[in-house]
Amino acid sequence: MPRRHDTLDRHPTPGGGNSLSHWPDARHPLRVAYNYALIVLARHCPSLTVKNWLYRRLGMTVEAGATVGLEATPDVFWPDLVTVRADAIVGYDATLLCHEFLQDEYRTGEVEIGERAMVGAGAIVLPGVTVGADAQVAANSLVTEDVPEGTTVAGVPAEPIERD
Repeated sequence: MPRRHDTLDRHPTPGGGNSLSHWPDARHPLRVAYNYALIVLARHCPSLTVKNWLYRRLGMTVEAGATVGLEATPDVFWPDLVTVRADAIVGYDATLLCHEFLQDEYRTGEVEIGERAMVGAGAIVLPGVTVGADAQVAANSLVTEDVPEGTTVAGVPAEPIERD
C-alpha cells in the first residue's frame, strides 16, 4: 500500500506568509462559501436523504445506503475529493479532511470510506487516506494512513487492534 504522503498532490505557495494565508488562490472564496453553507445545513439535517442530496451537490460521491452522522464534517475546501461507498457509516462529529495547509505549500488528497466501513464519532481522517471495505475506525481516532479492508484501528495515530 502506498504511504499517504505519496498520494497527495502538492501545491507550492508563492510569496510571504504561510500557505493558509493564500487560501483564496487555492480555491475561489465563493466556492468555499457555497461549500460551507451546504455543509452547515447537512451537518444539522436529520434526514439522511436530504443530507446525502446536499453532499452530492458539493461533488461528493455518496453511494446508496451510506450514512453520515449529525455534525460530521467533510472537507470544506475540496468536498469533491470525498467518496463514501455503499452502506458506509461516518459517525457523529467525524471529520474527513482532503487538504492540509503547511508553511510553503498546501496538499490535497482524496479520502475514500469503503463499502460497509465505519468511521467512529469524533474521528479525523487525513487527506489521501482510504478506509477499506468493512474496516472500522474507533471513536476519536486520528487516521494518518490507509486502513486495510476488514481491519479495526484505534488511537492517535490510529493503529490496528485485535478484535475478539
